[in-house]
Amino acid sequence: MTVSQNDKAANFRALHEGPRAFVIGNPWDAGSARVLAALGFPALATSSGAKAGVLGKRDGKVTREEALANARMIVEATDLPVSADLEKCFGDAPSEVAETIRLAGDVGLVGGSVEDATGDPDRPLYDIGQATERVAAAAEAARALPFSFMLTARTESFLRGNPNLDEVIKRLQAFEKIGADVLMAPGLPDLAAVRAVCSAVSKPVNFMAGIKGKSFSVAELEAAGVRRISLATSLYRIAMTGLVEAAREVKENGTFGYIDRSIPTPDLAAFMQS
Repeated sequence: MTVSQNDKAANFRALHEGPRAFVIGNPWDAGSARVLAALGFPALATSSGAKAGVLGKRDGKVTREEALANARMIVEATDLPVSADLEKCFGDAPSEVAETIRLAGDVGLVGGSVEDATGDPDRPLYDIGQATERVAAAAEAARALPFSFMLTARTESFLRGNPNLDEVIKRLQAFEKIGADVLMAPGLPDLAAVRAVCSAVSKPVNFMAGIKGKSFSVAELEAAGVRRISLATSLYRIAMTGLVEAAREVKENGTFGYIDRSIPTPDLAAFMQS
């Protein structure tokens, strides 16, 4: 790779400071990263669900070592800046959160997220005090890195049984105050909620596309105040949809019509390095 980590970090921050919203592509391995880079995406981000699927696991069951190995593979595939879905940073204690951010920098990432979901169905969200302490630890660790690491703080309230917009905004404001660079609340139900979140904070807001009925056009999201749009697992899921449909055609019908719809081998190979 020819672009330094410092330069990638500067490029990534500049995207958030630009006048327009941008879409960050979510690959799941080196090959998909190269395809997205060739198609013109300005930055990439890992997806917890996609990297879990690659390993044959369910979302939330990937270890920190596995997540960082997946991130390193994607970082090394292109010259684009890469951020990572680091889930809850693989620990409850603020010290464990900080260590995950430090390790993220070591594998070449220039951004990453920390969320307030606990992984415990009996207590799905950290209380706001503990959640904020964890973001503070992540922000301190990010600032200690020798480059400008962009920390995304996200509240999972709408995905974890607490669809209270006022509570979401309260949490995001607390995360912003403590040092988060980007704010995120997956599962916002409509554009009015998106506008409310964007107007309540001053840091860039990331909108997560990919939820049926709760995904909107780039133009609509930009008008609502969104600065970054991520695709979550949606690209991985549509790729796997193709796999399932093609395999079912063969198994159930004994036909191979999917081959006529497939990208030709030379065209796919053109995205890859020799």
